[in-house]
Amino acid sequence: MRIAKTLALLLALSPTLALAQKDPAEGAPQPAVKHLMTKALKDNPGKEITMISVDYPPGAIEHMHRHDAHAMLYVIEGNIVMGVKGKPEQTLKAGDTFYEGLDDIHTVGRNASKTEPARFVVFILKDKNKPLVIPIP
Repeated sequence: MRIAKTLALLLALSPTLALAQKDPAEGAPQPAVKHLMTKALKDNPGKEITMISVDYPPGAIEHMHRHDAHAMLYVIEGNIVMGVKGKPEQTLKAGDTFYEGLDDIHTVGRNASKTEPARFVVFILKDKNKPLVIPIP
């Protein structure tokens, strides 16, 4: 629960961290993030894996961020658009997957629909002392 609150706070504070750039997520519906579980990896001290679910309401747009982790996403419902810096955007549907690496900057995250919700699950492998989300101003 603490991780979900931290993630929600970071997402909520992201607009105030923006400098001169107009944030496309400003004023758009925001995702609802739910912490599902975190497990320390005994065979890899200092590492943990966290699983979260993300609900995108119609028209949702995420703020630019990074994870400083390996993140694997699986779309459960709807259509989403994902992208990382330097690579083309991808439109994903239920059953599709997406990967973000340690150094990737998540530049695009949005619901492809203005009328239908979307839902996905993310598995994040990270250092225990690192936050799930690092906002990018």
